Amino acid sequence: MLARLTPLIALLVAACAAPRVEPLLPVVPAVAAQPVPNLLPAQVRAPQSRGEMQLSFSPVVERAAPAVVTIYTRKRVQAQRNPFRDDPFFRQFFGDLLRDLPSQRSRVMTSLGSGVIVDRRGIIVSNHHVVAGADEITVALEDGREFEGRVVFADRSVDIAIVAIRGGRNLPVLALRDSDTLAVGDLVLAIGNPFGVGQTVTSGIVSGLSRSLPGERRRQQGYLIQTDAAINPGNSGGALVDMQGRLIGVPTSILSRSGGSNGIGFAIPANLVRRAVERIE
Repeated sequence: MLARLTPLIALLVAACAAPRVEPLLPVVPAVAAQPVPNLLPAQVRAPQSRGEMQLSFSPVVERAAPAVVTIYTRKRVQAQRNPFRDDPFFRQFFGDLLRDLPSQRSRVMTSLGSGVIVDRRGIIVSNHHVVAGADEITVALEDGREFEGRVVFADRSVDIAIVAIRGGRNLPVLALRDSDTLAVGDLVLAIGNPFGVGQTVTSGIVSGLSRSLPGERRRQQGYLIQTDAAINPGNSGGALVDMQGRLIGVPTSILSRSGGSNGIGFAIPANLVRRAVERIE
């Protein structure tokens, strides 16, 4: 019996002594978890408190809005009253009757825009197209005061006009920032009176610098500020301000097929405005 079991015992002993089969994939030793480095600059971080989550532009608006005015203009224009008065065919039959009719009649056109007080003497910057050809100019301040205005400087090629008022006291003014220090991405606010609804504030960023206006106004080449802050008819001549409430530009036009804001607006830089103001001093 022992002789029969001996080969089986030898086989079991050999199997126990056989080498182990290693796994096909290497075993990677465990490494302690390392903290993920913060790749953002120190000044860029998410809001950490309720107060920081409730940040508001209201301090900037409180500082800048009183210096933004509404400009109303009235212009008397002549319009042809009877298109048939000088037509040979109708004069053949109604000559005497048509001759007695006045050839023209006058009517009053009104328009609305915005402006910015830049000097306590009552110097207001606006757009040339806001006041061009106006017979009467009325400047309305945010506090309800109204003044008669007169154009003291106008440059159609850059769409700048300067209006002066008299009798104003304690006039709020906006300081002009060096517009050459602007960078794409800077936060801005646009303040004006769009569509005559009243003073309105919109926010955005500087979308581009040294822009040119497409289309016919070829003389305004390569210096305009582009912004996505909503600008609509009535904002013309108003204020584009930075986060310190300083004037960085004067809105002059929008790029739109509908007449409303598409988020592509253009402003005359403050450095060009400053040169225009210096010309009247």
